[in-house]
Amino acid sequence: MVIITVLNKTETDALFKQMGARITYYRRLKGIRQIDLAMETGISEQYLSRIEHGEKSKGMSVFVLANIAKALGVKPGDIVG
Repeated sequence: MVIITVLNKTETDALFKQMGARITYYRRLKGIRQIDLAMETGISEQYLSRIEHGEKSKGMSVFVLANIAKALGVKPGDIVG
């Protein structure tokens, strides 16, 4: 049996804010500038900034999440929580 949980808007907003905060935390912990992380992951600095601030206007693909995690030397699960 498969159970699918759908997050409501409040929960989704909170999740994106938490993920953004974790990305910022790991980036600063490693001493990586935002522009350098953006370049390494193939996204714009503006997009990374929106991700770090929990803005999900475009959402974040699993591919982007995996690239950010790899560049930070953490597992995607460390960012998702």
